[in-house]
Amino acid sequence: MILVNKNIYNQHKENTMTFATLKKSRSNFSSLQKELEKIKSPGDGERASHIDERFWRPELDKVGNGYAVIRFLPAPKDEEVPWVRIFNHGFQGPGGWYIENSLTTLNKKDPVSEANTALWNSGVEANKDLARKRKRRLSYVSNVYVVSDSKNPQNEGKVFLFKFGKKIFDKITDRMNPQFEDEKPVNPFDFWEGANFKLKIRKVEGFTNYDKSEFDNPDALLKGDDKDLETVWSQEHSLQEFVSPKNFKSYEELKARFDKVVGGETPETTAATTTVTRKEDDGDSDMSYFQNLAED
Repeated sequence: MILVNKNIYNQHKENTMTFATLKKSRSNFSSLQKELEKIKSPGDGERASHIDERFWRPELDKVGNGYAVIRFLPAPKDEEVPWVRIFNHGFQGPGGWYIENSLTTLNKKDPVSEANTALWNSGVEANKDLARKRKRRLSYVSNVYVVSDSKNPQNEGKVFLFKFGKKIFDKITDRMNPQFEDEKPVNPFDFWEGANFKLKIRKVEGFTNYDKSEFDNPDALLKGDDKDLETVWSQEHSLQEFVSPKNFKSYEELKARFDKVVGGETPETTAATTTVTRKEDDGDSDMSYFQNLAED
């Protein structure tokens, strides 16, 4: 974790954070690693009516390949974590499209997740297929500094928001918690001891693939110039707004929308559905979430 707060760094609470505090606190890398542990066990992106210009998006060529170099940035001022995690649903039913943020993002009950649990527990394969189509999707949002973007060089040297999925977040996790003894943990979000991320996008069997993406060797951003780094830090966007309850509809509103979208469907439910403790997983596999349900 880059910024200091009483829960993560066990230091004194401050109403505002200074750049000097940011630099001093970077040695508390273990705090950020603990944040990873919170989300290891609990597609990308939601549809929008307009393009948010705060977000950076890599441009792909005609065959679906792309390359850019970005730097993940520390948490913005007065926030604790340099990323936020968002779950949403996007599917079509007889009554139209259901494209909504999931209340499970806020650790609350969500009508779609409850319906999916019931469908899966029915034991009917057709119901399981329907639940797979409605499964929640995971995305993350962080601030990034664009180091190199040959397709859009006007983006270089600027701060943007970046939305990405589990594959890229896994690479962040692996860099912070390497599997082998000869690999040194690195905080990718650190200005001074972090590392640039080489985003390599390919089209593999019709799907976007990030397997070739990798972190470079650790190196200070902008040669470690504190004045330049403080300017970058001041340009970061709030992340907490994306997980603010005000940006999520109530359970009742979502339930009404869900019922309208799926109205007329007749799932082949069997006898009474047993209620189980929901254990959703954010794996890439369509089966991962529902396999966990079956194991509960």
